[in-house]
Amino acid sequence: MRLVGVVDPDLNRADAVAREFGCRGFGSIRQMLTTHSEVRAASVASPTQHHFAVARDLMEAGIDVLIEKPVTATLEEADELVKLAAARKRIAQAGHLERFNPAVRATIPLLTQPMFFEVHRLSVFTPRSLDVDVVLDLMIHDLDIVLSFANSPVKEVRAVGLPILSGKVDIANVRLELESGCIANFTASRVSTERVRKLRFFQPRQYVSLDYGRQEVLVFTVGQDGSIQGAPSVNPQIGVTKPPVAVEEPLHAELKSFLHAVRNRSTSIVPLEDGRRALALALEIVAAIREHGTKVGLAGMN
Repeated sequence: MRLVGVVDPDLNRADAVAREFGCRGFGSIRQMLTTHSEVRAASVASPTQHHFAVARDLMEAGIDVLIEKPVTATLEEADELVKLAAARKRIAQAGHLERFNPAVRATIPLLTQPMFFEVHRLSVFTPRSLDVDVVLDLMIHDLDIVLSFANSPVKEVRAVGLPILSGKVDIANVRLELESGCIANFTASRVSTERVRKLRFFQPRQYVSLDYGRQEVLVFTVGQDGSIQGAPSVNPQIGVTKPPVAVEEPLHAELKSFLHAVRNRSTSIVPLEDGRRALALALEIVAAIREHGTKVGLAGMN
């Protein structure tokens, strides 16, 4: 496959990006489709409020889509896209990038019965993505990973959040209880002084620490002698291992996976239904934060 075009309402910006990648710039999807009827797949990376209309128009034109997270602004829109993809037999993949992080992929074979998660995703403030709360901007990555790792419906949501530098919630803390009995704690911030992207979980006789940024995994197992890189374990009854990780740029892996599904007409690794599931939980958390803010009388949380 080859890149045939870039669409942006700002035609100057579309042309600038197109020149960089050796293709054409277009001001609208209609303009692109009129010029290139052979388009088979597209990546939807517009602001969230436009995801539904853009993805709908593309799928109705017979084009497979990779939709950036969150997949849509509302659950109703997500449901419509799921139905449309099924009716038009389109490949529709949710753009949950961390699913393709090599550390996440290396962790999947280790899963047995996760019972407690502790997740931190902290970022410095930037003026991007301020149209959504930090839950939909950053935390949704980790919500998707925990839901896929734990494989259990959510039973209870408790959440608190605050707007700090924008008109939306910039920092949030969430506690989930799953039907399986698993507990998951999340902290997401886009007003931090450092970047942190870590997930830790405990399961019977094992503790697993995953660093998204470093693409590293550490596994601590009770009752198993072991060492890491020749260094003895602090406790001889706890084995420390570092599973091999096949280093790869997650975005490259995501696009490669999407195009493989397009070529082979196979189910994508992150189907649209998974994106809908993460969106539903994120919106429930946003509502819980708003309810908590109203209850305790926080200004600007009504």
